[in-house]
Amino acid sequence: MEGEAAGLLPSQDWKMKRYQQVWYPGDTISVGIGQGYTLVTPLQLAFATATLANNGVAYRPHLVKEVQSWNGSEKRFIAKDPLYDLNINPKDLDLVRRAMIAVTQPGGTAVYASLGAQYQIAGKTGTAQVVAMKQGEKYDAKKVDERLRDHAWFIAYAPADKPRIALSVLVENGGHGGGTAAPIARKVMDYYLLGKVPKPLADSEGKQGGEHD
Repeated sequence: MEGEAAGLLPSQDWKMKRYQQVWYPGDTISVGIGQGYTLVTPLQLAFATATLANNGVAYRPHLVKEVQSWNGSEKRFIAKDPLYDLNINPKDLDLVRRAMIAVTQPGGTAVYASLGAQYQIAGKTGTAQVVAMKQGEKYDAKKVDERLRDHAWFIAYAPADKPRIALSVLVENGGHGGGTAAPIARKVMDYYLLGKVPKPLADSEGKQGGEHD
């Protein structure tokens, strides 16, 4: 899409051309969990999540659902036809989808964001480093300038058995996806699926708007 940055899904050929280095087994592991050389935007992750929810069938991202004639007699739907079908092995697809459901269940990294939900959520939390750490150095957010802290990611679709919405949430310098990005996604899904309007923010004195004296 216009204005969208190009992502990067690294491969053996790409690494050889870029760094003149061979592809190591560790590279596969890093790419498999979305780290290493991988680069994505929120829209690209939302597109990937929607494709996964659609059993590997991809549709072009768009802002307009349909275009009507001035009198409403004709309608033209945007992106009605699929772009392509990835033809993912059903067993592999089922494994990934069950794993994403487990993320929002007890023991999962986004369990608190799904508590009390009237529908089942499939999701994946993530944390993106803003600055590289030295070998052996441990990350401590309290010792890092706020603008250099990790970004918080969360992708999800719901209901898990019959998906109607897929999304990605990125909170810049937000830390962990499960505690920062996932609760935002839950509010969006509650609104879309249940019509539940989020409550306004309030400070400790109960005043709306989140302002402090």
